[in-house]
Amino acid sequence: MSMNVVTLLYLIASVCFIQALKGLSNPRSARAGNMFGMVGMAIAILTTIALIARQATSLGADLRFGLGLLFSALLVGGAVGSFIAARVEMTKMPELVAAMHSLIGLAAVAIAYGVIYEPTAFGLVPPDAPYAGYLPYGNRIELFIGTFVGAITFSGSVIAFGKLSGKYKFRLFQGAPVVYAGQHALNLMLALGMIGFGIGFFLTLSWVPFIVMTILAFALGVLIIIPIGGADMPVVVSMLNSYSGWAAAGIGFSLNNAMLIIAGSLVGSSGAILSYIMCRAMNRSFVNVILGGFGAEAAAAPGGPGEQRPVKSGSADDAGYMLANADSVIIVPGYGLAVARAQHAVNELAKKLTEKGVTVKYAIHPVAGRMPGHMNVLLAEAEVPYDQVFEMEDINGEFSQADVAIVLGANDVVNPAAQQKGSPIYGMPILEAHKARTVIVNKRSMAAGYAGLDNELFYMDKTMMVFGDAKKIVEDIAKSIEL
Repeated sequence: MSMNVVTLLYLIASVCFIQALKGLSNPRSARAGNMFGMVGMAIAILTTIALIARQATSLGADLRFGLGLLFSALLVGGAVGSFIAARVEMTKMPELVAAMHSLIGLAAVAIAYGVIYEPTAFGLVPPDAPYAGYLPYGNRIELFIGTFVGAITFSGSVIAFGKLSGKYKFRLFQGAPVVYAGQHALNLMLALGMIGFGIGFFLTLSWVPFIVMTILAFALGVLIIIPIGGADMPVVVSMLNSYSGWAAAGIGFSLNNAMLIIAGSLVGSSGAILSYIMCRAMNRSFVNVILGGFGAEAAAAPGGPGEQRPVKSGSADDAGYMLANADSVIIVPGYGLAVARAQHAVNELAKKLTEKGVTVKYAIHPVAGRMPGHMNVLLAEAEVPYDQVFEMEDINGEFSQADVAIVLGANDVVNPAAQQKGSPIYGMPILEAHKARTVIVNKRSMAAGYAGLDNELFYMDKTMMVFGDAKKIVEDIAKSIEL
């Protein structure tokens, strides 16, 4: 296969990736976007296999052994990926994404070490190299950047996975932030040390500074994620997504692989844009998220979950009566709905209300759930009509005209404290459910959300709390409407 053909195929794959991102930006075109992504990746993999075969032949290497290893890796990886994809629940998607990011970062580190160990195999060393082990200075910089970004991505994603899964007792994997005196100073020292040893590698091409630099990068990845609380995890996921892309792009430059450069740049830039959008949705700066997170501030906030205050509670029948006699209802889904897998039940409830002449709309907050777009995906899975789903900026003005706002498992994204000066979440845009004439809130308990703050919405005179599993409560509400 000539290099011109390789370049053409990589260009086609790149166009497919661009179309995939475009398709995934809208629920209506998401299936087509996924298909474009799969086709593009298939083209990229097959082209790379052909390129590896071409390189092995030119080097006189054992092609059968190399391709055997390659296809074995593809078979094992494909089988594991298919098994996980078939079994993963939608509520577990955030930690799955974090796990995938970690593997991309680790792959970047492994490739960098392979390049340094055997640069000839990657076509980086010219035949007239001045000495054995020679590596061009430009490649040294690329390998340094790709390695430390990949290492930070790997260890940071592992910590994010543990925090998102919420089932490990290890302290670093707890949702609450891990803070200590001198934390930022230590991170700065590690970052400077990492850069210093990277410069040492650049000047000497020695293994020792490169290994030390990698270890420091792994440690830094852990330390910059552990102080970030659960409320900021959506931003962390998109940030690590961006890191993994830049790590791949950096290694792509070292390998002179246009496909890696393009695909990595697409992932890196899209992840960075998404991080910016998420930070803007929470009225937070990216630096502020990285340097602390909601949790550190919220821990000292007054009015925490331990304070006992009276609330007005009711039954599913009470909620059904209110909804059936309303003219307009706005549904606010949250992570509690996802945990209970209540999206199908909610769709059935909405259909019954619509049949009674009630106008039903869904309000989606950009950071609802544990991953950007989490609620959109759940509603799409339940085949909720797209024209009933509205983003925060499009629906907020309608809450004051709504008869009932029903909040299902959401907490921080409807907390009026965001509009009160002095609150740890002051300035964070919220869904203004508190402006509806009547508010129904379904939660398992009065526990605080990720931000660790009490929610004044729960104590308003217009609010009725309905405690219990979201799926069962919604099903009971739907049954009461039938009577």
